[in-house]
Amino acid sequence: MALDETNSLSRLLEQFPGYGKFTSHITSVTSSFVLPFLYITDRHNPRITASLLNQIYRNSEDCSPTHFAHINATACFTARLLYDTVLNALAGWEVAWENGYNDSIDSFLHGLRNLRNKSWQGTAKGNGRTADEEPKMVLLVERAERLKDNLPDLIVPLTRLAELSQVKITTIFLSSARWEDIKPPLCASPDPYFIDIDPPSKQDTVDSLLFEFRSTSAVQARTGTQDKTYHPSLLPLYEQYVEHVYNVCSLYTTDIQELQYIAAARWPGFVKPVLQEQSDTNGDGDPDPDGTCNELTLPASDGRMRLLKFFTPSLTAAIDMLHPRLTNATDWALANDPDMQASEEATMSNKHGREHHKQKRRRRKSVSPRKAGAQTTVAKVSQRLLGPVVFPLDRLLAILGALLEENDHTDMELGRVHIYAAITELTSMRALHRTTAFEKLEGPPMYKSGALAKDLQVPLNDLMWTRCSASTAWLLHIYPYMSKYVPQSVYFVWESGISADAISRVGGAGVLAQM
Repeated sequence: MALDETNSLSRLLEQFPGYGKFTSHITSVTSSFVLPFLYITDRHNPRITASLLNQIYRNSEDCSPTHFAHINATACFTARLLYDTVLNALAGWEVAWENGYNDSIDSFLHGLRNLRNKSWQGTAKGNGRTADEEPKMVLLVERAERLKDNLPDLIVPLTRLAELSQVKITTIFLSSARWEDIKPPLCASPDPYFIDIDPPSKQDTVDSLLFEFRSTSAVQARTGTQDKTYHPSLLPLYEQYVEHVYNVCSLYTTDIQELQYIAAARWPGFVKPVLQEQSDTNGDGDPDPDGTCNELTLPASDGRMRLLKFFTPSLTAAIDMLHPRLTNATDWALANDPDMQASEEATMSNKHGREHHKQKRRRRKSVSPRKAGAQTTVAKVSQRLLGPVVFPLDRLLAILGALLEENDHTDMELGRVHIYAAITELTSMRALHRTTAFEKLEGPPMYKSGALAKDLQVPLNDLMWTRCSASTAWLLHIYPYMSKYVPQSVYFVWESGISADAISRVGGAGVLAQM
């Protein structure tokens, strides 16, 4: 298949960076012989691949012209709609199908043969008709995975279209899903010729965005617009800008068209300070009618870095709003205009400054003046306000071993599995919190109590003098679990001391267990 001179392979490579290998592959395969069924998988940019195939087949020239039809499986949700779209596209929107070629698959196949005969000049061998001059047809089905949901009965006829119609036609399925996910059961469809498209690199994505900038700049130059947002001299700044957009947004999406949508929404606000500075420098002179004579002065490297740093939060906000299409790019750009944001921030800053000044004056009036040379002391915060402190696992096991030894349970070992299983269970119940990471190997694990006194029905205000132990509450909590290993006469008391009445409430005289 020879491409037209005005739309050569080099121009396609410039318009579609990173698709050179695929372009040469698809053109060589489809020009050498007619493949009945191709399956192209593009998980990242299927819409760009469909646009490239349109450019290839609509601008092709050969001794026998190629008829090309491009349909979207999402739009063709009925069989009759699919038949009409394909036949009218192959005929160039010139044939009125008054005979009803859209009633069934048989009439659709008859319509393809009739179209082939109309394009095939001559009716006899003497008139110059040969098999090599039979017109070729290409049917591209975009988003082919939707056929499984909308028209599952047409998957097999479409994959065998050349066999059923006896026409030189190539059916191309373009999808972001694998063929194994949509193919019919029982091997009803033939195995296709597979082509997988690699994901675009960062440089390919940046080159695609730069091509869109050049195209928009050329269109504005032809129309004579006075807007300098896409001035040709801004191309180096735009290149650095789109690289920054890719670095920020590639974590969420690598779709080139999505990145182009976000970049186009933020670019007018990004370049606005540069254009304003240029306008202030040049004054109110006569604008350049074609926008190409007056070169714009780009900011220095430190100025560009400040611009990128200032607009980075707005890029993350843009992907949160524009990628799921919660709003459109125009409304979002107006709502996030730099001048509007600066005025709002200045208003909030002035309001906050006035409130802070008023509060400072109130504090000065309420606080009495200190004597000269008076020393200031830092008040000690009560442990009840600081919360529980951490303790190591070795200390817990040592206290448990002391309790077992005093109560003649020397036959029980602390290193048994049930001891660690009880600690793991308490951790899963959130009665005990592990403060050290699991992957940390040096040092013993550290824990702190997660149990609340009101949940355990322990009146801390009546029992405590100054502060309580950090781990007493959770020790009371695990007492029912440990009662099978510790006798009923063993109890836990507070670190700072409890009154006799408090000890009797807990259960009698116990063993001091300071944690």
